[in-house]
Amino acid sequence: MSGETKRRNHGRGHSYLLDGEKVPGVTTLISKGFPKTALIDWAARTVAAHAVDRWDELAELPISERLRTLEKAPTAARDSAGLRGTRVHKLAEPLALGEEVDVPEELAGHVEACVRFLDDWDVHPLIVERPVFSRRHRYGGSPDLVARMRDGKTWLLDWKTNAKGPYGDMAFQLAAYRYAEIFLDEDGGERPMPQIDEVGVVWLRADGYDLYPFEAGADVFRQFLYIAQVAQAAEACRDYKGDALIPEVSS
Repeated sequence: MSGETKRRNHGRGHSYLLDGEKVPGVTTLISKGFPKTALIDWAARTVAAHAVDRWDELAELPISERLRTLEKAPTAARDSAGLRGTRVHKLAEPLALGEEVDVPEELAGHVEACVRFLDDWDVHPLIVERPVFSRRHRYGGSPDLVARMRDGKTWLLDWKTNAKGPYGDMAFQLAAYRYAEIFLDEDGGERPMPQIDEVGVVWLRADGYDLYPFEAGADVFRQFLYIAQVAQAAEACRDYKGDALIPEVSS
């Protein structure tokens, strides 16, 4: 092994280096390799709702500007929800470690739900928002929390703040984290992943929380690896097309 292993943060995103080589992140592989048909319907509904809710406002715009505004509606809605989720995640990390935080008024309900979950389940954190890697399968990722809980088990958990709660495909992400071989501690040192007994998603809302257990065993992990292969094929196929051929002209 040679070269650095780390997560590089840049802007609102991040990337992963494993032994000096850039490797894909878990969520990137899933987004590229697993079809999310529900997002197509959601985007259509978002555009329709935007048009209905802002009908008079849109009518005052030039036609081409109306089109651009409607085209941007799903992205704007996604970014707004994503920003809220990012802010809650940033508060959940110190809360899990027992630290005090300054809570924006608009996120007070989500923070109270997080604190209630931590108390109800007597959460003792082992790993909080640290990068994990698989050398065997060449990927990286960042689970939100690994902790011992009231039931005496070690749980790998992800926070979710979306409107409808977690979907079943979260199992692939959780399985990928669970079967990573190493994580990086606060000093960047490699440590073996602890034995995980259960995985789940904590759905944080302004009015409370729910803890959903997920299946994320060896069979689900194998499915994640298939998804990763599809994602890699989708990227590689760009190079499969050759240049157009020009027939040779006989002299």
